[in-house]
Amino acid sequence: MKQIDIFPRTLHFRQPAGTSRGVYLTRRIHLLRLSDSDVPSVCGWGECAPLPDLSCDARPDYDKVLREACRRAEREGLTPALCDDLRTLPSVLFGLETAFTQWERGGDKALFDTPFARGEVGIPINGLVWMGSFDEMMQRLTTKLDAGFRCVKLKIGAIDFSDELSLIRAVRRRFSAEQVELRLDANGAFPPDRAAQYLERLAPYHIHSIEQPIRQHQWQHMAQLCRQSPIPIALDEELIGVSSRQQKADLLDEIRPHYIVLKPSLHGAMSGCDEWISLARERNIGCWITSALESNVGLNAIAHYTARTFGPHITFPQGLGTGSLFTDNVPMPIYVKEDRLWYSKIS
Repeated sequence: MKQIDIFPRTLHFRQPAGTSRGVYLTRRIHLLRLSDSDVPSVCGWGECAPLPDLSCDARPDYDKVLREACRRAEREGLTPALCDDLRTLPSVLFGLETAFTQWERGGDKALFDTPFARGEVGIPINGLVWMGSFDEMMQRLTTKLDAGFRCVKLKIGAIDFSDELSLIRAVRRRFSAEQVELRLDANGAFPPDRAAQYLERLAPYHIHSIEQPIRQHQWQHMAQLCRQSPIPIALDEELIGVSSRQQKADLLDEIRPHYIVLKPSLHGAMSGCDEWISLARERNIGCWITSALESNVGLNAIAHYTARTFGPHITFPQGLGTGSLFTDNVPMPIYVKEDRLWYSKIS
């Protein structure tokens, strides 16, 4: 008989994690442990971690909804019907998917059999620079570059745009586009009436892409930006809460972004992200996968999912460098060396 135990936990950031929506100091998560009395030596772990004021399933009754989903999964297993019913609860579905996948693998933390899981290759990742003052961001950026990162994502939108432009200009004085790839994440911070102007001012600095320049749910305006922007635009928050296959197709057809950025906890769990990727490929839209401030339990699952999804020869940097964010993270056999995430195969 299967049993799913739930363990709420609060993680603490090493330093404030600033975005244009605010600053995170702590992170509340729910760890799931799946066991079966018929196989007492095996368990599967998952993580359910909605982000307040962002996730479509960050709701006041989350604990109750999670318990009900776990009780149903105990009775039925992770059936297609249950997965379909949990489309609007992506963080719950992701935790259950991970727990069941690990349990089916006999408790192996390597969720899929890939060269990454065997410790043969690492996944290239971008360095993440959180928002802060000009001096703080410059120091963080220099630390990432000195550590060997050659793709860096800057969170922008919290300080004066001219200061952010100065920061980007300073990077380009030191490193060419061939040496360092720059990605920007505005988290919807640009005013719609000035977004096009901001993008034009950023264009001379050879920016790889910018995520979510304006807030979500402005499809017509976002579509116009995607058509006219000198910088490729990636959608992130725009995808949250878009759960059915038809809704996803409609969004991609209307906006026509250059990229989509997928977070399993936010964008439909692993099965929902598979659907996004399939639809994007049909439309020649690029994509990459990132974590959403999960603990190492969720990060490990996302890394193995990424390795399974994109195969053994990933050259496009993914957003999986969040394992060192917390002072009290969950130990897992993943680690960053230079600009790659590795898995330590445990014999």
